[in-house]
Amino acid sequence: MDYNPEHIRNIGIAAHIDAGKTTTTERILYYVGKIHRIGEVDDGTAQMDWMAQEKERGITITAAATTIYWREYQVNIIDTPGHVDFTVEVERSLRALDGAVIVLCAVGGVEPQTETVWRQANKYNIPRIVFVNKMDRLGADFEQDLEMLKEKLSAKAVPINIPIGEEENFVGVVDLIAMKSLIWNEDEFGAKFDIAEIPDNMLELAHKMREELMEAIADYDDELMECLLNDENPAPEVVKRAVRKGVIHHDFVPVLAGSALKNKGIQPLMDAIVDFLPSPDDLPPVVGTHPKTGQEIERRNDPNAPFSALAFKIAADPYVEKLAYLRIYSGTLKIGGTYLNPRTKKKERVQKIFRMHANKRDELSRAFAGDVVAVAGLKSVATGDTLCDQHKPIVFEEMEFPEPVIFVAVEPKSKADQEKLNRAILRLEEEDPTFKHRIDPETGQTIISGMGELHLEVLVERMVSEFGVQVNIGTPQVAYRETITKSASARYTLDKIVGGRRQYASVTVAVEPQEVGSGVVVVDGLPQDSEIPVELRQSAIRGIEATKESGTIAGYPLLDLKAEIVDADFDEEQSNEFAFEMSASQAFQQAIRQAEPVLLEPVMKIEVVVPEQNLGDVMGDLSARSAQIEGIDHRSDGEVINAIVPLAEMFGYTTKLRSMTQGRGFFTMQFSHYRRLPPQREEKLLLKVRGYGKG
Repeated sequence: MDYNPEHIRNIGIAAHIDAGKTTTTERILYYVGKIHRIGEVDDGTAQMDWMAQEKERGITITAAATTIYWREYQVNIIDTPGHVDFTVEVERSLRALDGAVIVLCAVGGVEPQTETVWRQANKYNIPRIVFVNKMDRLGADFEQDLEMLKEKLSAKAVPINIPIGEEENFVGVVDLIAMKSLIWNEDEFGAKFDIAEIPDNMLELAHKMREELMEAIADYDDELMECLLNDENPAPEVVKRAVRKGVIHHDFVPVLAGSALKNKGIQPLMDAIVDFLPSPDDLPPVVGTHPKTGQEIERRNDPNAPFSALAFKIAADPYVEKLAYLRIYSGTLKIGGTYLNPRTKKKERVQKIFRMHANKRDELSRAFAGDVVAVAGLKSVATGDTLCDQHKPIVFEEMEFPEPVIFVAVEPKSKADQEKLNRAILRLEEEDPTFKHRIDPETGQTIISGMGELHLEVLVERMVSEFGVQVNIGTPQVAYRETITKSASARYTLDKIVGGRRQYASVTVAVEPQEVGSGVVVVDGLPQDSEIPVELRQSAIRGIEATKESGTIAGYPLLDLKAEIVDADFDEEQSNEFAFEMSASQAFQQAIRQAEPVLLEPVMKIEVVVPEQNLGDVMGDLSARSAQIEGIDHRSDGEVINAIVPLAEMFGYTTKLRSMTQGRGFFTMQFSHYRRLPPQREEKLLLKVRGYGKG
């Protein structure tokens, strides 16, 4: 297909777990002829869920990319996970995409991970459309989902089609733009549908919903406005043009209905993707900065402009060791081309370029602005790095990832496994920015940390299956943090003989509490005209940065405070970088001790769905786990409890909930924030830490 940026769509498909994202993607692949047999998630035959762990669990774990062609358009699709433990896959995918399809379950509506995905899309200004899936399920309610979109997400949700029937009576949709009904032929896997007149019993509702659509889009097209003022029926092309403008301006969200499992409603969704979501040319130029001067620079979606791209995902690969997924913002990427990584200041040579289909690939000789491809040969590229023209450097804004909230000790079963374990950890860390490791200085154990029990479980399984590592696994532990409750300052003077030479530095560090979620901010507060050389000031900053990972109560990383170097003294002959680093580190630690430090624990936002008859038992159990109940809602699939609960109290909850509800209850959990550990539990934790070690 010839390069035409107006006919490119870069989209992500995202949702809460079990809303049907991957099933929807599988149907899209089937109807465009990319696959010739429909794969099912539950059978482990879905093309996009290619990892062994995905097939076993029936969930998406890693974002998978594919490219399809619909009508005359090239659509690059990324199917993202719905489980909160793998939300980083959604975050980095949306960072590189131009549009999104948010899939809702017609029964569950807007669920916790839907809210997370929506916030992520807001963060990156992603235009989106909504597909209300599972209209065939018992309890399906299209109107409920519309209301939840408006109330929970503050979205201006405007249907462009509405379902004909619900639950077992769902047969098709009414197209509100063409004002026709589409009825699917169940004998041909939904590949064909009949276009007919709107059923008599739906005419009144269809006209009402069409009027709402016209009101929402009238201001976006003069021709449409003129038609409406003259009581004329606008052509479908005019309506689509206005809808497109509204979507790209983030003013409203088109909503469609369907059932991916029953093969209904997918073709209108595909039409909506190409008709309403933006091309790379529809978006403003991407903005970055010059790596040396910090000057703001723009890059337009132009294949002849200086090359620039974002490496939004790194994947371990058995054949080429490492694949880097790139979103190209400007210029042309060529095999054998050499490009600059401004973060490492190293040049990277592209050996191969691939068009991906899950874990399969087609080789390309080049790729152009606006495209999403994978490349092999990049040695030092990490998630969030920029690649650019060596002579026209640019750096795009870095990506931010949440900190791990759970950790576990892993030990190799033999000496031979130690080297394999180290290699596996490094490769997996490179691939997943929310996976981290450290060596416990007291026990010498390797501690790995991640976003949840499932996250760590999958990573350990991958160590075994992909890297051949045999390991023993400890009990999962909570990743606590430390912070301060008041302001303080301290001065530390280093003045001693080291290696026969006097080392001198004197640094004063002030600390003060910051709002929740602000991390640790380190500031050089010395006057600009200070006599302290820049390299010594930078060393002092490094000293604080290195120390913030170990608090003074129990050695947990620090959070939510500001550290500022407010005074310093040096000697031209006897001060060096080492002395300043050590002095600042010691001053920082002393200031923290004086600032009344406390322990923080991660608390989780949970949503528990249970049958009505089990509500009392489940509520009682949550109260025993120190949960704060925020509300109870009635939904067609059960009673929904929303609560905030400490992560430490949630280990083993899956088994307990199944037992209380005879297997009918389920819950979702995601990180909310860190809060102060209650004194009684803090005392208990400190006894454990000081008596037995954190691991």
